[in-house]
Amino acid sequence: MDSIRLGRSGLQVSRLCLGTMTFGAQADEATSRSMMDAAAEAGVNFIDTANVYPLGASSAERGETERIVGRWLQGRRDRFILATKGGSPMGRLPWQGGTSRKHLLAAIDASLERLGTDHVDLYQLHRDDPDTPLDETLEALDTIVRSGRARYLGVSNWTAWRIARALGRSELLRTAPLVTVQPRYNLLFRQFERDLLPMCEAEGLATLCYNPLAAGLLTGKHRFADGPLESTRFAQGRGAAMYRDRYWHAREFETVEAFVALAAEAGIPPAQLALAWVLAQPGVSCAIVGASRPEQLGDAWAAASLSLDADLCQRLDELTREFRTGDASR
Repeated sequence: MDSIRLGRSGLQVSRLCLGTMTFGAQADEATSRSMMDAAAEAGVNFIDTANVYPLGASSAERGETERIVGRWLQGRRDRFILATKGGSPMGRLPWQGGTSRKHLLAAIDASLERLGTDHVDLYQLHRDDPDTPLDETLEALDTIVRSGRARYLGVSNWTAWRIARALGRSELLRTAPLVTVQPRYNLLFRQFERDLLPMCEAEGLATLCYNPLAAGLLTGKHRFADGPLESTRFAQGRGAAMYRDRYWHAREFETVEAFVALAAEAGIPPAQLALAWVLAQPGVSCAIVGASRPEQLGDAWAAASLSLDADLCQRLDELTREFRTGDASR
């Protein structure tokens, strides 16, 4: 599998990153281990998790995904680039979430314990925290890097202007810099082409794009009138409502129908085409792929080596151009 330099760092990673938010919920531990085995066999050396996973977990369940990943990594930690995230609520007390110094220093220690390692390669803030001064957050992250608990830093689900401000404050404070940004990006959600992706290119930030298949909608297996399939993200767990709000709309289904027809004309499975399109876009470094069963990952491995011709890319752009506008917070 092709690798890429992670932003302006010297770190090389595979262009596909294995996402793990289903581990411990949609996928039990045995199935999760099978997916990590399949990823390793395909040449994926980059694993992304978070302390709050599995998606939609209760307070008692949060952290189980990190434990599953950590158990699998035992004896092979040095063969993989490991990323996790902090900042999400991990308890009911007000200081058990957010990006304060108190929470972040506690969160990284707890993640390392669950993962069974003394460091992660990439530590990311899962979401922005407007209630904590940005300088406090950056200085806490700097402490984490300088202590050796993380090698690089990133953010997820941040707006372009907040990232730009963080870059400026980090430069002024001389704290460890941000290296990566993790945005949602797919053919049905293209708003970040207007600001975030160009900014990342200009600033040398790597982008790790999640939801490349729009939670599976771009596979073409769903039918709007039939409602969500029980075993999918649109119906299962506490995150189901979020995914339906994001994608379960008549206009998106109309676009998917046309997209599936275009994929059939090109002779490319829809999942492969959707993922290959993300990887082909300017400013995209890596795509995060997740699944609930190992067999779902085959399209991802094939997409990593798929080259799309200019005419097909233009038709895809025309089909989904309307999704460059809209509510980027949905």
